[in-house]
Amino acid sequence: MKVGIYGAGAMGTILGAYITKAGYEIDLINRNEEHVKALNEIGAQIIGKIEFVQTVKAITPNEIKDKYDIILLMTKQKHNKEIVESLIPFLKEKSLICTMQNGLPEKSVADVIGKDKTCGCTMSWGATFHGKGISELTSEPNRETLTFSIGKYGNNDDLLFNYIVELLNSMGEVTIENNFTGARWAKLMINAAFSGLSVITDANFGEIAKNKESRLFALKIIKECIEVTKAGGIKVEPLQGKDIIKLLDYNNKFKRYISLMLIPLAMKKHRLIKSSMLRDLKEGRKTEIEAINGMVCEHGDLFNVDTPLNDKIVSIVHLIEDNKLKSSWSNLELLK
Repeated sequence: MKVGIYGAGAMGTILGAYITKAGYEIDLINRNEEHVKALNEIGAQIIGKIEFVQTVKAITPNEIKDKYDIILLMTKQKHNKEIVESLIPFLKEKSLICTMQNGLPEKSVADVIGKDKTCGCTMSWGATFHGKGISELTSEPNRETLTFSIGKYGNNDDLLFNYIVELLNSMGEVTIENNFTGARWAKLMINAAFSGLSVITDANFGEIAKNKESRLFALKIIKECIEVTKAGGIKVEPLQGKDIIKLLDYNNKFKRYISLMLIPLAMKKHRLIKSSMLRDLKEGRKTEIEAINGMVCEHGDLFNVDTPLNDKIVSIVHLIEDNKLKSSWSNLELLK
């Protein structure tokens, strides 16, 4: 089975290392030639919550020659149309592209190659890219934390779909979701709250959960997401076994207080994660904020639900992208 990770950056490098370590063959594909060179010469150097070096095979997109049965798509989704179109010559008749990106990316992939060649997967763990073959795992290194939720988007080939599940299972627990849209929204809620706040404050998830002011904003952002899913008739699936709606939805001050107290506990295993959008900003690139908080706003408009905090997060990030603001705790004032 020919498999590649397209966009083997922070998380893709770690996933590729785990899969290779388990005895599978997989290509790590990345445009960063310096990173690819280090991966081939030294190996994938995993640091942080776990440390090991794993020999891997890495190539740049220009070096792709063979056709793939499976591609795990782990780039930012801003350029999905162009990227997926570029991969068409390297797909077989029944190949699968599994998008492991943030937001709700399946449609943008399926618009190019069709639903039957598209499936999706969410990852509930984090990593930081250091370059030159080095990636830092920022979540606890156990199977209960390094989790995946995967679902079909169309009539996918069962053999290929099940092989993806097998590959991911070499790193952590895998849940096959019948209601994959609900699983996507569970992850999107956390991303909108914590990645959104991380990029405007330059803080990690643990700092956001600890600070009373940012924690309240996080809860209110999640609440907006919950109201959108209610209006859209979307049943939100549990995330790592936890029912987000039951734990974090509220309709009175007492329930809100309880939800606020639960947030630091819920984020404990992921407290060192920082939004990868901060790296985009550092390198002068546009972020994928429109695919995260912007997606909540878009669905809010669709279902007639106000999403003022998500709207403000998007606006603040665009100001940071345009160098009119810097990521700082002081940006919380703009959310008031």
